[in-house]
Amino acid sequence: MGMVRRLLRCIPVWICAKIIKPGSKSFFRLTKPVVFLLGLLPLAILLLRGFAVAGFGLGANPIEALLQELGRWGLKFLLLTLAITPLRRWTGWHWLLRFRRMLGLFSFFYLSLHFTVYAVLDQGLDVTAITEDVVERPYITLGVTGLLLLIPLALTSTRGMMRRLGKRWQKLHRLVYVIAIVGVWHFYWQVKLDTLDASLYALVLAVLLGTRLHYRRT
Repeated sequence: MGMVRRLLRCIPVWICAKIIKPGSKSFFRLTKPVVFLLGLLPLAILLLRGFAVAGFGLGANPIEALLQELGRWGLKFLLLTLAITPLRRWTGWHWLLRFRRMLGLFSFFYLSLHFTVYAVLDQGLDVTAITEDVVERPYITLGVTGLLLLIPLALTSTRGMMRRLGKRWQKLHRLVYVIAIVGVWHFYWQVKLDTLDASLYALVLAVLLGTRLHYRRT
């Protein structure tokens, strides 16, 4: 009787393992919405803080706080995107590649919001002031350069564009390495004195780029 009960308990687990096997269609149908919602979670928290819901807040300088948080999350998603290939090599989980495009688009999304807050809330859409900042302040020059380089990658992230561009698609998307370096550099210059987080991002990026170079040589 005890053996029968154990067998009955194992059957649902076995069925789930077969139906929700990593890499299967059922697996992606379940996990992609979860990853998407997790990607929106930082924005939801920022909105709660922006509207001071349930005791949340953005502090004495809400615009600066928004700029910092949106920029950080854009950089985090960019580094997560770069981490997919090394993780796939280390774990053998080839299904991780199916999440790379979503993570890259989330990076573009948050970095676009980062620039929008700067242009609209910080500069009041003053084109002259924005242009002067881009020309005269190197860290803003780097940030705008990185965002502009990211636009063609976001526009060509679909499977249709991959097929249409062929080998040129891969060459174009290697710009992500330049964008990541520019992004970390921009963040490092922006924070000025408190560079601990920026240094950690630089270290993570160095490991990711070093890993890719290692695999290309072997």
